[in-house]
Amino acid sequence: MSHALTLIPGDGIGPEVTTAVVRILDAVGVAIDWDRQDAGVIAFRKSGQTLPGELLDSIRRTRVALKGPCATPIGEGFTSVNVGLRKALDLFANLRPVSNLPGVPSRFTNVDLVIVRENTEDLYAGLEHVIVPGVVESLKIITEVASTRIAEFAFRHATREGRRSVTAIHKANIMKLSDGLFLDSVRAVSRKYPQIPYDEKIVDAACMHLVMRPEQFDVLVLPNLYGDIVSDLCAGLVGGLGVVPGANLGTDVAVFEAVHGSAPDIADQNVANPTALLLSAVMMLRHLGEVDAAVRVKAALDRVLSAGEVRTRDLGGSASTTEFTLALCRALD
Repeated sequence: MSHALTLIPGDGIGPEVTTAVVRILDAVGVAIDWDRQDAGVIAFRKSGQTLPGELLDSIRRTRVALKGPCATPIGEGFTSVNVGLRKALDLFANLRPVSNLPGVPSRFTNVDLVIVRENTEDLYAGLEHVIVPGVVESLKIITEVASTRIAEFAFRHATREGRRSVTAIHKANIMKLSDGLFLDSVRAVSRKYPQIPYDEKIVDAACMHLVMRPEQFDVLVLPNLYGDIVSDLCAGLVGGLGVVPGANLGTDVAVFEAVHGSAPDIADQNVANPTALLLSAVMMLRHLGEVDAAVRVKAALDRVLSAGEVRTRDLGGSASTTEFTLALCRALD
């Protein structure tokens, strides 16, 4: 069966890592008809828009996209492409599995957890304004509807994947109304899933426990801002953002993306590591029902990393993006 999918190369190293992943997916034998669309800086230069209507129409039509990293200016310029994409397509759930990869150095060897982050509200709603010069107010939006929806997603995922437990992360001891509403919503959903152990942790305490004993966690469900911070913290437990996948999921649409930045300092040098986007593509294959191909690609990656002979420089090697990609293609059984 052939799949019609949207491909968003992105900015910086994005075109290089997406080219690598597309090559590997072709080598594993999955038939994909890619509709290539621009976003971010490249799209802005062409059309004056970071999220052109053609891009959004393509994703709504194909319902599945593979996306490279897009640059976001800090403190100025256009707003985040990632946030805009999630809002436009109602991609309410950010899913980030975090686990060790063979041969990748990390401080821990027993990490296997899943971050489920609410994607549409909280401080990321971007509702802020200047009250008087020198004073800015940002509004934190938490709703029962969004909190219940992300909690349902977390418990369904835990049930489907056979996970051990769900932990809600919050700061309801201080933000009693907003985080309190989030917590109440998750508790209500948890009562529908009595077979799944449920607990709660304050976000600062959770961060401490994560860097001391990450094995105690399984599925974490969090509001938007905490989820953004904690997911990057967890990536650091297993080697960094370059080896962790991600997906933004809605009711009918899914965008699978590398969670790292666009790294413009190494763009066009053929040294970028495509692992994060490749692992995101493995998630995408499973989403499409291409389970055998997903298993083969992950096994090939494990074999190459375990051998340690071909590694990009961020993993301590000297291989180019092309060399690493060819090694993965050869490792496919």
